[in-house]
Amino acid sequence: MSSTNALTLADRAAARASALPPLLIEAERIAATVILGEHGRKRAGPGESFWQYRPYSFGDSTQRIDWHKSARSTHVYIRENEWEAANTLWIWSSPSVSMTFRSHLSQVTKGERAQLLMLALAAMALRGNERVSALGSPYAPDHTRIQLVRIADWFLRSEGPALPSFTRMPRFSGAVMAGDFFETPEQIASAITPVAAAGVKGHLVQVVDPAEETLPYSGRVEFQDMAGPLKFLSSRTETLRDAYAARLAEHRAALRELCRRIGWTFLVHRTDEPPARTLLTLHALISGGAGR
Repeated sequence: MSSTNALTLADRAAARASALPPLLIEAERIAATVILGEHGRKRAGPGESFWQYRPYSFGDSTQRIDWHKSARSTHVYIRENEWEAANTLWIWSSPSVSMTFRSHLSQVTKGERAQLLMLALAAMALRGNERVSALGSPYAPDHTRIQLVRIADWFLRSEGPALPSFTRMPRFSGAVMAGDFFETPEQIASAITPVAAAGVKGHLVQVVDPAEETLPYSGRVEFQDMAGPLKFLSSRTETLRDAYAARLAEHRAALRELCRRIGWTFLVHRTDEPPARTLLTLHALISGGAGR
């Protein structure tokens, strides 16, 4: 990557981050006062086996260089064992068009909040010397600050399915996925069950707009599917409120049961709530070993 491209990338990430400076400031404050990195580093046994090579990066000890691998290439490589790969955090933010929704009750879209939650969590992990990457991105897990810039840029230009695709990850890794998860429980199960079956422990964060929680509309309202041509016209929307609340509760109960069955956790975050609260909860779950 040329220096010009790197500066452009950093500028784009900085511009995106400046959209919600309070979140980033709070994330840095949390990262400075908590200790990350204890989970995933005390496992014995299968962690002694070779996992992968990765390019040498600034801050790596020269004692970890694999000189035989490096001698056969124009690059310098670090040899990593599985125990080193165990303290890796994988994040994912849904690129679905439904995440662009924002009602009059919120100041940000669901996508903006989901991306910044995941970036803040990644920043906290990096401060604790964890390695991070984004599911579906071309970037190998890394522990340097430039990784946060790469992930931010990836989020900006990422286009893909509404649900994550399976990615090979080291056993005992952690994954945090943020989206509205309004797909059917069966579709969500098909997406995340293979990840859990591979030994990855994770957390689903359902990010919703407050209007999707409360259905605060009355009278004649037309609802349209953001991802398709479906439309529904209601003449008295307020009469739908109870049935809507019951259906939403049923959907969430199914997601909680799915997560319980595969050993994951499930959280709900509203875009009108402080993001720090969810970050603290996620940190407690990850560093405390819950869901890992």
